[in-house]
Amino acid sequence: MEQEYKRLTIKDWAVEDRPREKMLQKGIGSLSDAELIAILLRSGNSDETAVTVAQRLLTLAHNNLNELGKFTLHQITKIKGIGEAKGIAVLAALELGRRRKGVEVLSRERITSSHDVVEIFQPMLADLPHEEFWALLLNKANKVIDKVRVSQGGVAGTVVDVRIIVKAAVEKLASSIIIAHNHPSGNPKPSDKDLSITKKLKDAANLFDIALLDHLIITDNECYSFADNGNL
Repeated sequence: MEQEYKRLTIKDWAVEDRPREKMLQKGIGSLSDAELIAILLRSGNSDETAVTVAQRLLTLAHNNLNELGKFTLHQITKIKGIGEAKGIAVLAALELGRRRKGVEVLSRERITSSHDVVEIFQPMLADLPHEEFWALLLNKANKVIDKVRVSQGGVAGTVVDVRIIVKAAVEKLASSIIIAHNHPSGNPKPSDKDLSITKKLKDAANLFDIALLDHLIITDNECYSFADNGNL
């Protein structure tokens, strides 16, 4: 006679193995990525625990949190057991992680190299499926006065009005500007349009004695600095 199968839920697990209880007993650093996501999900589906659902989501992202950060709500909710509300919770947590990293870098005293700028913009821009164009406004000591999103476009590009950037720099009494945008294609090589915008902005900013220090192109794995490559 066959025994009746009983599906185990997280409540059936040993207390020390349940994500929330494990966090309380051993600290949040003891949790795996799947367990952290399971806490966001709160529950699984009719056949799987929240941890198993989280593991399937990570598998879809090749067990790479950076890859998961690129997912849309539609992609996340393809997983059985993840509806709109749970998907939004996951996306919100990923976005908080990106913002935290950006705030940590901005709190530094000075921008000293293109690497400092990459640390600001890569968490913000590398995962986006569309192009965004941003400007950093700096004072004479190269401290960040403000960070401004200039434009947002599609996969192939975004429209940039150099007058908006110069206006923002003049209003904030900035001494210099650094601009950055992403290439969703993953290719950091500057296009003819990128070169043209850089020259136009440099010339326009010079009229107000404001220096364009660099233009960075951000991708997942590589970043291109106009200044480092002698293109300013």
